[in-house]
Amino acid sequence: MNSLSHLLDGFVSVLSPQNLLYAAIGVTLGTLIGVLPGIGPALTIALLLPVSLQLDDPTGTLIMFAGIYYGAMYGGSTTSILLNTPGESASVATSIEGYQMARHGRARAALATAAIGSFVAATVSTVLLAFVAEPMAQLAVGFRASDYFALAVLAMVTVTAMVGASLPRGLMSLTFGLFLGLIGIDSLTGQARFTFGVPELLDGVDIVTVIVGLFAIGETLYIASRLKDLPAEVAPLEPAKGGFAWLSRQDWARSWPAWLRGTLFGFPFGALPSGGAEIPTFLSYTVEKRRSKHRQEWGNGAIEGVAGPEAANNASFSGVLVPLLTLGIPTSATAAVMLAAFGYFDLSPGPQLFQQSPDVVWALIASLFIGNVMLLALNLPLIRVWVKVLQIPRPLLYTGILVFATLGVYAVSGSVVDVLIAYAIGVLAMFMRQFDFPIAPVILGLILGPMMETQFRRALLLSDGDMSVFVTRPLTVALLGLAIVALALPHLPRVWARLRGGGSARRLSFAEDD
Repeated sequence: MNSLSHLLDGFVSVLSPQNLLYAAIGVTLGTLIGVLPGIGPALTIALLLPVSLQLDDPTGTLIMFAGIYYGAMYGGSTTSILLNTPGESASVATSIEGYQMARHGRARAALATAAIGSFVAATVSTVLLAFVAEPMAQLAVGFRASDYFALAVLAMVTVTAMVGASLPRGLMSLTFGLFLGLIGIDSLTGQARFTFGVPELLDGVDIVTVIVGLFAIGETLYIASRLKDLPAEVAPLEPAKGGFAWLSRQDWARSWPAWLRGTLFGFPFGALPSGGAEIPTFLSYTVEKRRSKHRQEWGNGAIEGVAGPEAANNASFSGVLVPLLTLGIPTSATAAVMLAAFGYFDLSPGPQLFQQSPDVVWALIASLFIGNVMLLALNLPLIRVWVKVLQIPRPLLYTGILVFATLGVYAVSGSVVDVLIAYAIGVLAMFMRQFDFPIAPVILGLILGPMMETQFRRALLLSDGDMSVFVTRPLTVALLGLAIVALALPHLPRVWARLRGGGSARRLSFAEDD
């Protein structure tokens, strides 16, 4: 009942004209970005982060960023279905059956089941978020410094171990992020670290500079280098037919169970320290295929293969908010960018956030309900508009992104050095993408590294330098044990295959949830 009361207060805040405008801007931008191939929510929030810092309205800005996040998940289904080009890794499963439905003249039905499924999943998972978040935050109030250190290690290790096909590459990316987090003046000793005699680095590398470099500049350069390889043929929309929301009675009967099952997959996986939406989307796809009574349609456009993965995709976003809001732990690249936005408004996601800034938290959660209604209204009636967006010339689009990114970095710092750092990081990020180095561990190392160092030092100070503090407290030991398990988990398929005497198995991994 306490959560329900807070949620109603959140609705009062969100239903103000100003916050409704922020929500509308966020979901519209998110859908637009999701429709454009290769541009994800992390890149968009990174571009808007310099602008939002001038708004001086944390509630409205975070509502807008949340709208961009799940709006991009909605919009990603459009490119997957019509262009067979997922806008993000979480939309890959949708493209398998969605594009086949479009080729067989059922593009509207595929887009409708994706949009409605996203709405259902996001609504159900947001209800779960509203009732799970505060009890979890109350539980985390008892965390000590050693527990936070172990939790940061667990978050970084799980994402590094599970993202990408190579553990060494993931660890190298994480090390680079930790190095960036060490640059500047040491808060304990006052000594300059890794500044190389550059005065502008004494305050450290601005997180906006790094984020824009990694996601805006690096991603844009990478995509621009592959323009010739990107498909350009858009599947046509067939004339509108009968049925409610372009779905026949049979389509509804086959879709709604898949929506609910996809939601049950997406929310828990999003809340795990490894985060990500790709695993639940493919699990949903596999389960729907095995349960289906229409096996002959799979591979040729089975509607359950669109309904389930899209529901899992959107439900995972609400799950991602659980560790972000209650523990301050981002489990995806986009969540890490949102964590940076919290920091710029002097808000610290974690157990104290629900006590110190309940108005911001509950307004953000309530905005998810409002945004989902807005997204449903945007995605179904305006589908022809989003199809037109796919025809924007790519060179113009990516040139504009680079210009906007440059102006954004300079507007925040007023320093040419920061612009040069952003482009240096961007070029490095482009080569990282080219050679399959994951980007998410870099941003996690940058954001969680300083927090991990601070908590490590605090734990040692409180224990008079006794290292046993990290192995005597049960919760700390449990979290560090889970980190070790996370390192071993990706290799279990190979070990299992060898024990059974079979052939070699692939390493368990998933792509980045950008």
